[in-house]
Amino acid sequence: MAHGHGHGHGVPAGSASAGARHLRPLLITLVMGLAFMVVELTVGVLTSSLALISDAAHLCTDVIGTAMALAAILLASRSRPSSRHTFGLYRGEVLAALANAVLLFGVAGYVVVEAIGRVANPPAVAGLPVLVTACFTVVGNVVCFLLLRRGADESLNVRGAYLEVLADLVGSVGVLLSGAVTLLFGWRYADPIIGVAIGLWVLPRTWTLARRALRILFQHAPERLDVGLMSTELGTLPGVAEVHDLHVWTLTSGMEVVSAHLSVAPDVPQAAVLTAAQTLLAERYQIEHATLQVESNKSPCHCKEMSW
Repeated sequence: MAHGHGHGHGVPAGSASAGARHLRPLLITLVMGLAFMVVELTVGVLTSSLALISDAAHLCTDVIGTAMALAAILLASRSRPSSRHTFGLYRGEVLAALANAVLLFGVAGYVVVEAIGRVANPPAVAGLPVLVTACFTVVGNVVCFLLLRRGADESLNVRGAYLEVLADLVGSVGVLLSGAVTLLFGWRYADPIIGVAIGLWVLPRTWTLARRALRILFQHAPERLDVGLMSTELGTLPGVAEVHDLHVWTLTSGMEVVSAHLSVAPDVPQAAVLTAAQTLLAERYQIEHATLQVESNKSPCHCKEMSW
C-alpha cells in the first residue's frame, strides 16, 4: 500500500456542541433579560433617566443576542452533516456571536453620544425609582451571571451572552450609584456621566468577543495551540520523516480540527504511524477530529503543490 489515510473521531451526526449543553441557562437569561428590559425602559422614560434608558437599550441587544445564540445552538445541535453541509451547521454559533458583538458596538456608541449631549443640559431625574429599579436589575444580573459562568469557558456563543450579562451587571451598578447620588445630593450630572461610563466600559469587551469570532471565521489556528510545536512532535513520532500541509482550525467552540500529511520510509508500517499520530493529537492537544494522510516518501506524488 503506497498511501495510508485515516481520521480520528469525526463530528458525529447530531452531536452536541459546547453551547448546546447550556441551553437552559441561556433560556432563563433570555426571559429575565426581557422582563428587566421592559421595566428599565418604562421607568427610564417616566423619570427621564438616561442611565436607565441606556441600560435598557443594552438589555435589548442582550435579549436579541441571546435569542440569536439560542437559535444558532439549536440549529447546530440538530444539524446533520450531509453532502452539501459536510460539517453540519455549527458555524451558525460563531456568526451569531459576531452579530451580537456588532449590536453591542452600536449600543455602546449610542450611549456615549447621547450622554455627552446631555452633559450640557442634564434633566432632572427622580432618584428613588431609578435606585429601586437598579436594585432589582442588579440581583437579576447576578443570577444570570452565575448561571452562565461555567458555559462561558466552553462556548463562544455562551461567552458572548456571559459578557453581555457582565456588562449589564456593571451598568446596573452604575445606575444604582447614579440613583443614589441623585437621591441624596440632587446632582444632575450623575446620570449622564454614568451613561458615558457604561458605554466606554462595554466597548473593549465587545472587541474581544468580535476578535474571537473573526479568528474562527478566518480559520486561524486556535490561540491555545502552538502549531509549530505540534508539527515538531508529529515529526518526532517513530517512522515519520516529514510533516507537511499541516492545518489546524476551529469549527465552533469546543470543536477543533486538524489535517496533515505524514511522510514515512517505505518499510514503515503506516497503520502504526497513523494510530500514534491520532493518539498524540487526542491526548496532548485534545483534538479528536484529525484527518491524516500517511504516505511513503519514496512513492511518486501525483498531487499539485498548493500555494496556500
